[in-house]
Amino acid sequence: MHRLRALVAFPFGRKALAAVLYGVIAFPLALVGFVLTLVGLLIGGALSVTTLGLWLIAVTVRGALMLGRLQRGLARHLLGLDIEGPARRAGDGILGWRRALLSDRSGWRAVACALVTPYTALFGLVAVVIGYVYGVLLTLHPLLSRWNYRTERASDGTEHRVSLEFFGFQVDSWPRWLIPVAIGLLLLATASWLLRQSLAPHRGLLTALLGPDASDRRIRTLEETRAQAVDDAAATVRRIERDLHDGTQARLVGLAMHLTMIRELIGTGAAPEQLLAVVDTAQGNATQAIADLRHLVKGIHPPVLDQGLDTALATLAANSALPVKVTTDITARPSPAVESIAYFCAAELLANATKHSAASAATVTVTARDGLLRLSVRDNGRGGAVIGAGSGLTGLRTRARTVDGTLTCDSPPGGPTVVTVELPY
Repeated sequence: MHRLRALVAFPFGRKALAAVLYGVIAFPLALVGFVLTLVGLLIGGALSVTTLGLWLIAVTVRGALMLGRLQRGLARHLLGLDIEGPARRAGDGILGWRRALLSDRSGWRAVACALVTPYTALFGLVAVVIGYVYGVLLTLHPLLSRWNYRTERASDGTEHRVSLEFFGFQVDSWPRWLIPVAIGLLLLATASWLLRQSLAPHRGLLTALLGPDASDRRIRTLEETRAQAVDDAAATVRRIERDLHDGTQARLVGLAMHLTMIRELIGTGAAPEQLLAVVDTAQGNATQAIADLRHLVKGIHPPVLDQGLDTALATLAANSALPVKVTTDITARPSPAVESIAYFCAAELLANATKHSAASAATVTVTARDGLLRLSVRDNGRGGAVIGAGSGLTGLRTRARTVDGTLTCDSPPGGPTVVTVELPY
């Protein structure tokens, strides 16, 4: 039923008409770009022994980039296809501008796109003609029958009109009109699907040639994760400084003050009860300072991780407010950095399940084999968790990406919520 609905769709909806407009515009635009790019390359190549040829080729590459930007804009507004723009190289001065264009991979990929897109855009125009133009004409054949004919000349020289023919006979009467009407309705019903399928090669070509390539995506990802890692490290340092200043340092200062008071009380011969009260207060400050330091160290690197990730997760589950079942299958121990990320991800996800999802139980599953650690945390809460919606999942994904890891979340309304973290090591 779902496939049938996808095949037979209303052909005059907003999205369908936007796709029709794109199918009509894309081919002429691609054809103009093809001609201008080809002419620019041919003339520039013929004059490449001179400086003028190099300038003409650079201008052609620049024009292909502008055409690619226009095609990305049309695809985004009419097809809903959002293609990320490639990274651009900048040059100093007019010669640097030319040098940057001639050596820019994204520019030459835009040139290739300009030379190939007419062939893929043609499919969309053909689909518009078949699905919409012929669909409307055939559906309205009873009203247009007086124009839907052709003139034939007989052997005696006389001319007569021949109406539309199907399967060898003319559809010039009421019962036979049902044939073109039925075919026209079928074409209109499937026109949107036909156009969408015919534009698939064109969309794929635009995405492959006008977006960033694999190396550009890799560089951009590394830049983002490096910046995020630096920000995370700076935030961690600020948190440690704040905790030390507001917590541990204050308690140690209080301890020093109470030790001074004890010395003064001993010197003045104070009563034992008064002296013991000050000692108890000093001992409490010392105990709390030790607890704060342990908590601070645990936030940096839990000591239990030294015994292995399986032991650390078992300890984490034992201290959780939820009943947590831990299953581990670690054939080769990961690096300490990967273990730390996996541990903190599990801790944050269990905390989210406790605070936000109203879950009554959770399951943690960890496998580490063939250079990939896979952590899966599942809870039976109400679901609805979304990455980037303030649930803390964005920070976890950022932490995972620092080691080329990934984080995915499957949390339909009503639950369950399954968050999977994959970390190569």
